[in-house]
Amino acid sequence: MSNSLISGIVFCLIFAMSAVSATAEHPHDHPLRTSSTSLGASAFNPAICVILNGQYGYFSKDVVNIPGFQTGDNGMRSDKGFSLGGSDFSFTANIDHKLYGVVTFGVHGDNSISLDEAYIRTIGLPLGITIKAGRLLPIFGYMNEQHTHSDDFVDRPLPYRAYLDGEFLDDGIQASVVLPTFFYSEIGGGAFHGREFLANAQGHSPGLVTAYARIGGDIGISQAWRLGASFLHARSDKEGREADDLVFNGKNNLYGIDFKYTFSPRGNNKRTEFALQAEYLLRHEKGDYEDNSPANAAVDAKTSGFYVQAVYKFLSNYRLGYRYTFLNAPETLAGFEDTSLDTGGKNPQIHSLMVEYNTSEFGRFRLQYNNDRTLYKTDNQVIFQYTITMGTHAAHGF
Repeated sequence: MSNSLISGIVFCLIFAMSAVSATAEHPHDHPLRTSSTSLGASAFNPAICVILNGQYGYFSKDVVNIPGFQTGDNGMRSDKGFSLGGSDFSFTANIDHKLYGVVTFGVHGDNSISLDEAYIRTIGLPLGITIKAGRLLPIFGYMNEQHTHSDDFVDRPLPYRAYLDGEFLDDGIQASVVLPTFFYSEIGGGAFHGREFLANAQGHSPGLVTAYARIGGDIGISQAWRLGASFLHARSDKEGREADDLVFNGKNNLYGIDFKYTFSPRGNNKRTEFALQAEYLLRHEKGDYEDNSPANAAVDAKTSGFYVQAVYKFLSNYRLGYRYTFLNAPETLAGFEDTSLDTGGKNPQIHSLMVEYNTSEFGRFRLQYNNDRTLYKTDNQVIFQYTITMGTHAAHGF
């Protein structure tokens, strides 16, 4: 797609935003929500939002995959130099008093446009029930349901990149229930086709199913916490899951535990906030790998990884962050020594430092340094990122 066509689309979206009016407040998904921008939806016209997300990256090494793991395109390291990553435009609206709709398109650095999300969601069902159907970001762990532009760091932690290809979208249905307890508690799950990196189900759907549970609450007026557990089962058959010149046929189960704690004096996070966040993921993969050789090897292995991060907003427009992420790599399969499944005898790990300046809730500029120790020699990475929001956008999760 040509640059002129993309420019025309963006111009039309910006023009359309100026015509959107008479917006109505949209209800939050569930408790423990904070919002950097308010969500509005016109009674007759969709609210429109454009996210511009660009970056410049310097990397001292050329390897982009994660040694020891089949790495999808989105799980790779970002490009060197200037790139356009994660930019998108979305349309949201209250369809009526019972339904809400979302359509999101992604714009990529190669000038291609993809349909990222297209789903409907119920509003105001009894017993705290919410149903989503269509193409969506399934709930797994803490981060997958969130768009990457809302993350605290430029890139996602190693377990998400290796196990979930950064993030995964799929076509299906998801349901959740907020339980009638004195603290926040929610359970849910979904059934999906299995089209993405996690699965390539050529037979009968569903090829991927999820389940999760969350609890949380406040500690006084200044502190809040949330604890969650997730499960995902995916299968790949016939043509298999293909990525990084490798094909996997089989099943994998993914288990996750996530935790977040926040502290804001008197509950006011607009000026000062400290957030501690961590996740642990365990994958059990059973099946076989093959490459173009063709080499073939059966695998029945468990691997795991985690990250822990702390982000401190010390002024209303400035934040500092540190993150450590680690993967416990499996043994290299016989016959795959020269592929991305070759661990090189190391467990991948990365230390990250981040500093961020926000012009407002609509403009963010971030500088990040990664000390990437996935290889024998350290890859020193420096990434500058800007994220600009034009238009109304949904509330971000706790």
